[in-house]
Amino acid sequence: MKRTISVMLGKGSVNHNSRKFKAENIDGERTSQNITYYDLPIKEVYHHLFDGARQRYNAKQKRDDRRIDDYYEKIRTGKQEKLFHEVILQIGNKENMSCVSENGQLAAKVLDEYMQAFQKRNPNLLVFSAHLHMDEATPHLHIDFVPYVTGSKRGLDTRVSLKQALAALGFTGGTRGDTEWSQWVRSEKEQLSQAMERHGIEWEQLGTHDEHLSVMNYKKEQRTKEVAELDGEISVKRDEISALVDKEANTKSELDASLSQLEKTEGKLKAAKERIRFVAKNARHYDDDPKYNLPEPKPLMSAKAYHEKIALPLVRKLKDVIRGVLLRYFEKIKELKTALDRANGEILGLSAQVKKMGPENERLRDMEKDYRHLRNALGDRRIDELVSEAREKETAARKSQIKQVSVR
Repeated sequence: MKRTISVMLGKGSVNHNSRKFKAENIDGERTSQNITYYDLPIKEVYHHLFDGARQRYNAKQKRDDRRIDDYYEKIRTGKQEKLFHEVILQIGNKENMSCVSENGQLAAKVLDEYMQAFQKRNPNLLVFSAHLHMDEATPHLHIDFVPYVTGSKRGLDTRVSLKQALAALGFTGGTRGDTEWSQWVRSEKEQLSQAMERHGIEWEQLGTHDEHLSVMNYKKEQRTKEVAELDGEISVKRDEISALVDKEANTKSELDASLSQLEKTEGKLKAAKERIRFVAKNARHYDDDPKYNLPEPKPLMSAKAYHEKIALPLVRKLKDVIRGVLLRYFEKIKELKTALDRANGEILGLSAQVKKMGPENERLRDMEKDYRHLRNALGDRRIDELVSEAREKETAARKSQIKQVSVR
């Protein structure tokens, strides 16, 4: 008995494979004959596989935007890698290996035997969903897996990668028609053919024609195989693009860090220049002193080196100068404050005196009014005579007191 082997890339409809969703081509009476090998939630698989690596990766990051909160969501929303891959394997076709025939039951046994060793044979392809379907036209096997690699030097040390996972299994790729994916598919066909031989089925490898298929069916099958191979190649290319994007992201991250450092240095330089202008305004002798001049960066000198070797030492010198200026400034402020306190005390004393002199000033103003009234009544001449007489009497009285004191 000769039969063909078909290995195709599936759409990855996990709900359809587990029969949580049933299409019209399914015979519900035969669904109980299906075999479920794996049926695990993919999110739990991602947590199990990658949480440790994600935590180690995040611990090394100095920038929040480089940290990964959920690796599953990162891959799901990204464009470089697929969350998982699915292969569909089938022996023969519905004309010669129908599910309801004895040959179909034999095909199921072969596929079951093949599936039992799949995970051990492909440790870097973690299977989370695998089902043998017996409720459709032909027995076929759906295998959904997450390809991953450990010990990675970029990104997470354990990460999703079809290309690297296949490389870890020994499939290194070559020309376009001999990619990692095409090599792996051929290897799996060989494994399936060996299981077929143990059950008396010979692998019929189609050449340019097939006597069991019509021309249209043969072309259709060939195109399907080509599409599957191209889809595999696309996944590999996605991984290569992912590597380039990660490299570009790392380069951009390093550039951003350098620009950020440069901006900080420029800010410090700007502040340093402001201090220099202040010093120049208040201490002219600093202008011509070379040790206080800011030189231009040397050719190809990095921002970090310029900051550490030139700008930072200059800023330290300027800080010392400013400390001296501020010290003298604060000493002067202290002197002025003492003088101000003393002046405020004197002002308070004078204010108290002024307050006490208020009644006396009022009395003097009243006397001035009376004096003007007298002048109006007696005339200026008579008032001047009286004032003169009063002064002469006051002078005579003082002389008499002095003479008495001298005699004693």
